[in-house]
Amino acid sequence: MLSNVVANQEIHTEYGGVVPELASRAHQQNIVPVVQLALQRANIGKKDLSAIAFTKGPGLMGSLLVGTSFAKSMAQALGIPVIGVNHMQAHILAHFIEDDRQEKPPFPFLCLTISGGHTEIVKVSDYFTMEILGQTLDDAVGEAYDKSAKILGLGYPGGPLIDQYARLGNPTAFRFTKPKVGDLDFSFSGLKTAILYFIRKEMDQNPDFIKENLHDICASIQHTIVSILMEKIQHAVQQTGITHIAIAGGVSANSEVRKRLLNTEQTQSWKTYIPKFEYTTDNAAMIGIVGYYKYITQAFDSSGTTANSRLKVNE
Repeated sequence: MLSNVVANQEIHTEYGGVVPELASRAHQQNIVPVVQLALQRANIGKKDLSAIAFTKGPGLMGSLLVGTSFAKSMAQALGIPVIGVNHMQAHILAHFIEDDRQEKPPFPFLCLTISGGHTEIVKVSDYFTMEILGQTLDDAVGEAYDKSAKILGLGYPGGPLIDQYARLGNPTAFRFTKPKVGDLDFSFSGLKTAILYFIRKEMDQNPDFIKENLHDICASIQHTIVSILMEKIQHAVQQTGITHIAIAGGVSANSEVRKRLLNTEQTQSWKTYIPKFEYTTDNAAMIGIVGYYKYITQAFDSSGTTANSRLKVNE
C-alpha cells in the first residue's frame, strides 16, 4: 500500500446522522482532491496505474454513483480496466493487506462483519467464496450504538463515545433483555426500544439520571451488545467447527469487542484476527486489496457496470 487517503464527512456530526443527499454532495466535492492527494503521497502519476477499483455497493446510492461515474470515466480516459468492488467483501479482505502488524487468516475462517449498516457472520472459504451464516433481521449493531447514544444525548457517531464512557463504568449495573432470535441471526431494534423506555422511566423519577450514571449506562449497553455478538459467533463455531475467527467493519474498532474476542484464544482455544484500526472504518486500502485479487484473475467490469446499493457479500 503506497497511500490511503480518507476524507471524513464532519457534516453528519452536525445533523446527528448520515444525510444521503449531503453525503453524495460531499463525495462530489472531495473525490478529485482525494485522488490527487493519494497519487501525490504514493509518489506516482496517473499513467503508472494498471487499473482502477471502486466501490460498486452496497451503500448509499447517491454516493455510489459519484464513485462509479468517476472511476469509469478516469479508467476510460487512461485506457485501463475498471474493477467493481463489493464493499462488504472489502471489509473482510482488509485482513489480507500486506502489513507487518496484522496476521492473515487461513481459509476457511469465520468473519463477524459489524458496521453501521451490516451485522453478519460470514464463512469465508476463499477470497471470493463467502457464505452468510447469520445476519441481522432489522437494525445493524452500529445503528444500535448510534441510536443508544442519541437517547443519552451524546454526539454522532455514538459508538466510539459509548465505548469511551463504558471503560469507566460497571457493565452489570443495569440489565437489558437480549432479543430471542435464531442461533446465528441478530436483532437490535427491540434492544434500542428497551433502552429508550428504561431511560424514560428513570428520567421521570430522576431528571439527572443520565448525568449521574452515564458511565454505568454506557458500560451496561456495551456489555449487552457485545455479549450478543459473542454468543452468536460461539454458535457459529459450534455448528461449523471452524475456530479461526476474524472481525471486520467499523464496529470492529470497539475496544470491548476486541478484548472479548482476544480472550477466546485462552478460554476457547480459538485463533482470532483483528484488523488495524485504520482498516476497520471505510477506507481506500480495503477496496484496493479486493481490486488487487480481482486484477490477478482479470475479473474486470465493463464500461456499462452500475452501482448496486443492496449488493450482498456473496454477490
